[in-house]
Amino acid sequence: MAWVLKMDDATIESGLVHDFDASLTGIGQELGAGAYSMSDVLALPIFKQEDSSLPTETETKNPPFQYVLCTATSPAVKLHDETLTYLNQGQSYEVRMLDNRKADELPELNNQMVKSTIRVVFHDRRLQYTEHQQLEGWKWNRPGDRLLDIDIPMSVGIVEPKTHPSQLNAAEFLWDLNKRASVFVQVHCISTEFTPRKHGGEKGVPFRIQIDTFAQGDNGEYTEHLHSASCQIKVFKPKGADRKQKTDREKMEKRTAQEKEKYQPSYDTTILSECSPWPDNAYVSTNQAATPSFSTTPLSTYTTSSVPDSDSSSPNHQADPGSHGNSESVSMLFLQQLSPTASIQDTQKWLLKNRFNSYTRLFSHFSGSDLLKLTRDDLVQICGTADGIRLFNALKSRSVSPRLTVYVCQESPQESPLLETHGTNENGEHSISSSLHVYHALYLEELTAAELIRKMACVCSLPLGNINQVYRQGPTGIHILLSDQMVYNLPDESSFLIGTVKDELGEGLHLILK
Repeated sequence: MAWVLKMDDATIESGLVHDFDASLTGIGQELGAGAYSMSDVLALPIFKQEDSSLPTETETKNPPFQYVLCTATSPAVKLHDETLTYLNQGQSYEVRMLDNRKADELPELNNQMVKSTIRVVFHDRRLQYTEHQQLEGWKWNRPGDRLLDIDIPMSVGIVEPKTHPSQLNAAEFLWDLNKRASVFVQVHCISTEFTPRKHGGEKGVPFRIQIDTFAQGDNGEYTEHLHSASCQIKVFKPKGADRKQKTDREKMEKRTAQEKEKYQPSYDTTILSECSPWPDNAYVSTNQAATPSFSTTPLSTYTTSSVPDSDSSSPNHQADPGSHGNSESVSMLFLQQLSPTASIQDTQKWLLKNRFNSYTRLFSHFSGSDLLKLTRDDLVQICGTADGIRLFNALKSRSVSPRLTVYVCQESPQESPLLETHGTNENGEHSISSSLHVYHALYLEELTAAELIRKMACVCSLPLGNINQVYRQGPTGIHILLSDQMVYNLPDESSFLIGTVKDELGEGLHLILK
């Protein structure tokens, strides 16, 4: 049985008008009366239903901590690029330590102290490979100085600030989450000190200021990682950062409005962005007593603890991770490439050594071949843009080319038939000459006299401890003491004959480069 409802046209029309009037209730004014409130319109149920699909403020995840470097960013940075901040060498800069936890977030930290480690590191991946050698060379050129210091009198709310003599680029301190905390830091190295050649006008290398925060574990040590963040900086000589900031600002003012839209504005402060924690096996300086000056100390004072122990002069030589010396440096760890035959355990170790600690659990069942099969897009989707690109570059990275190549040949008083050359003299007579010399190629990743001496001793089969001094034969046959500055300014692919002379006591040797 079907029911049919019969209504005349007048009843239907009056009902529609009534429904339309009822749907406009709450707007405040009739549509025909002029202006109306858009906020009231957006409050209608139809708009509320659409807004319900948008993420609420409570769904947005904020980091538990935030660190703010109180100095302006550069205006000459393009959109979507990381901010860049200019600092003056030796000037104190405030870094505010902020607790952004919500009421129910990490309640175990309430009324507790946390430890933060602040360090200055290289931004460029190329310099990260040779971080240990770069910082050791800087220490030898500036004995007694540190790359990073805490200005304790100006700092507020920090407890037990410490700087270790073996870590010239890092400092640590404790701070109370319930109190205002600001640490003032000084960076003493400048960006142009690490450029390959210094002829004037070089573009300085960028650094990073990174802060890692830890909570106290059950054993009483601050080992539980909580948060890490960093920012990009460049360091200039005193007042150089102010001039650079002014120059960038003037350049931006000359650009058109359309060009300015491609650049970020200059912010009054620099907010450190979240990043992966710095590895535990970061740069640790060798014993300072074992790094003397070349001009005053004989070379016999260089021991195996101060000179990297390596029997190869090849630029691609990899030290054994279990060996003593420089094998624990960051540069050696970064140079190790992941093999396709690496097991799951070896892959996990590789991830840890290359600062991918947060992804070890994610790739816990990946072997070397599994990880190498992932494309760049796959890694970006899994790890995010920054870490995905970094992991892809680490997997596909090539060995670092040497900074200097030197050819050497050891002089020998004994003539060898293998080295004889046959020829004809001016009178047409047949002659035999032993002037042919066989040279060895030495590849230097570190432009220091210590590395050159070590590799020369290796190819000449000479005990390193028996070498007292090394000289270079100069004009008119004078002997010039070998130094870091001399090695730094050697032309690439220089060649030398190595002569050996016993000292007066007959216990050591002097090497002469001809």
